[in-house]
Amino acid sequence: MKLIVTGGAGFIGSALCRYLVSQEDVTILNIDKLTYAANLNSLDTIADSPRYHFKKADICDRNAMDASFREFQPDAVIHLAAESHVDRSITGSDAFMQTNIMGTYSLLEAARAYWSALDNGVRDKFRFLHVSTDEVYGSLGPQGLFHEDTPYDPSSPYSSSKAASDHLVIAWHRTYGLPTIISNCSNNYGPYHFPEKLIPLIILNAMDQRPLPVYGDGQNVRDWLYVEDHARAIFTILQRGRLGEKYNVGGRNEQTNLAVVEYICSLMDEEFSTRPPHRDLITYVTDRPGHDQRYAIDATKLESELGWKARENFESGIRKTVKWYIENPAWWEPLRTDVYKGERLGLFESSKQASGS
Repeated sequence: MKLIVTGGAGFIGSALCRYLVSQEDVTILNIDKLTYAANLNSLDTIADSPRYHFKKADICDRNAMDASFREFQPDAVIHLAAESHVDRSITGSDAFMQTNIMGTYSLLEAARAYWSALDNGVRDKFRFLHVSTDEVYGSLGPQGLFHEDTPYDPSSPYSSSKAASDHLVIAWHRTYGLPTIISNCSNNYGPYHFPEKLIPLIILNAMDQRPLPVYGDGQNVRDWLYVEDHARAIFTILQRGRLGEKYNVGGRNEQTNLAVVEYICSLMDEEFSTRPPHRDLITYVTDRPGHDQRYAIDATKLESELGWKARENFESGIRKTVKWYIENPAWWEPLRTDVYKGERLGLFESSKQASGS
């Protein structure tokens, strides 16, 4: 099987590429623009494999996408390329609209042109898997779960751009017959995660004995999914998922943000036992604008229909993640020095504040 993977130098994309090349009989072309959160060092373990190929390109560049399909002749596409950090979308939404919406449109059209020209036998096997997020569903109350038919209700520029891209994928299937599938995943974590996100930020700040920022009261709830479990789920959905369907991917590991931070602190206390308790570093900060209260995924459809199960629970996955960051400073130290130093993102002045009202 030959696959195009977009965004394969990002966090989830690189985990998927490592999985496909090391554990499956797949040849991949990784297409990535290499924005700030992409990191080719995350692919060092497979970079020399004859089944791994890389192309630096922007999915918004239709000519580059057409050339990629023409030259590589893929059997399927797994589309992960996206701007993904909610905080950055609050103060810099343009990149999210361009990449997540117009980039998906460009890729869909390139895929459609390629697919339409295939011979019937090959054409029938082609697949386009769009990897999305549970944030398109909005916020849950204390009870309930997101299901595949939960109405969309996005709250942030990021989640609204992903909702729009989901709708494009659905429309290209219904209108043109393009063989598409959508997956909507919960919050991922694990090795090689860019340090602006909660879990790596807390781990690295704790290592440096810097404040551990917790938004609001820390009671916002997320369902956490170990990234290697997600990589397996993506390939399972690509191989066995039904065309035109959506599959929710979750780890069944609901935790409040505060509980996540506190558990990391307990693991850091084990590793650095001579220090004061790391919980003393917890600092409550101004909440994120439009911060969704709770996400929780019902992954029953994926589990029962396709046979996938998460292998890591939250405790085992976090323990592996903390250990990885402690043992791999060569990966993250350049990022903390040159790309993102841990500063707060996503705050803005309202028009009233800006005018002095």
